[in-house]
Amino acid sequence: MRKRTIGGISLLLLLFLWSGTGAQAVSTSDMKKPTAGFDRAMEEAAPDEADIQEAAERLKAQQEQDEETDIEILQTAEAQKEALSEANLWGYTNLGIAQVDNHLNVRDKGSEDGELVGKMTKNAACEILSIDGDWAHIKSGKVEGYVHMDYLLTGEAAKKKAAEVVYTVAKVNTQTLKVREGPSTESPVLTLVAQDERLEVVETGPEGWARIMLDDEEAYVSTDYCVIEQELETAVTMKELLYGGGISNTRVDLCQYAKQFVGNPYVWGGTSLTKGADCSGFVQSVFKHFGISLPRSSRQQAGVGTKISLADAKPGDLIFYAKGSTINHVALYIGNGQVVHASSPKSGIKISNATYRKPAAVKRVMP
Repeated sequence: MRKRTIGGISLLLLLFLWSGTGAQAVSTSDMKKPTAGFDRAMEEAAPDEADIQEAAERLKAQQEQDEETDIEILQTAEAQKEALSEANLWGYTNLGIAQVDNHLNVRDKGSEDGELVGKMTKNAACEILSIDGDWAHIKSGKVEGYVHMDYLLTGEAAKKKAAEVVYTVAKVNTQTLKVREGPSTESPVLTLVAQDERLEVVETGPEGWARIMLDDEEAYVSTDYCVIEQELETAVTMKELLYGGGISNTRVDLCQYAKQFVGNPYVWGGTSLTKGADCSGFVQSVFKHFGISLPRSSRQQAGVGTKISLADAKPGDLIFYAKGSTINHVALYIGNGQVVHASSPKSGIKISNATYRKPAAVKRVMP
């Protein structure tokens, strides 16, 4: 049982002093005897200065040892992270980057007479499987074949260029993703995007949302329904560059002509197929080359021609997209469910699925 104290003096000691025949006066000298013994006991129990100094030194040594351990763990983790990064650059272990102004041909064998199996746009990435003389055996996206080494960056040069051109995307992992005007479920829905489509991310945030480019305009998507990741452009297959038969030579020529500008820049208000065009400027200039005059804006272009369904679309028809109920983007249908269009300042002129966002209208402006 713990002793109770009053003013630092044991209760038992007080009872002892007051015991006997009634209350007796206690002299000052009698009081000093027990308190002096208490003070001596406390002094003997207290650590001296040397003990305190020794304990402090031990504590300091332990702290230094802990800090060295933390630094070692951190350095090891950083080294592992760097090694992993070096060995696996955006999914590549032996990275190659196409160094061309337009396209790098991918062939089925390491020779100029090899059959084309795909094309790599400027700065597209590939995995270098092997090198034999002037030719590299590569795999890029769905394309595997051979490219000439004169047009391929490798090693540190490839890593440096990749760091400049890598971009962040939101990969849709739900059947239909709503693209909204603002970062809130209360914001208006601008359009719907199909599963597995990739949207260019400007930045993530606020929490739970990503700001994306919807072609040349900014919008928002919920990160609950997409995966944010970094990626590099890859090769385009010949299937993506070709389309079905049964169409006029003019339509074939028009689509082939348009596709040669894939990889060229997007410039708002521009109409140059080489130096830069926006979506309607691109379409207008392609059709102008074949003697067909179109209005300047996508909204005006949507007002001409004959309205058809997406299922009836042929290469050379125009597909329009809207922000809410207002037409704000146009693309050229090239067959096999794909379009070529001037998309955004980041991606430039590119090939996409025709339903990469919900089409608002399809128009036929040529026979």
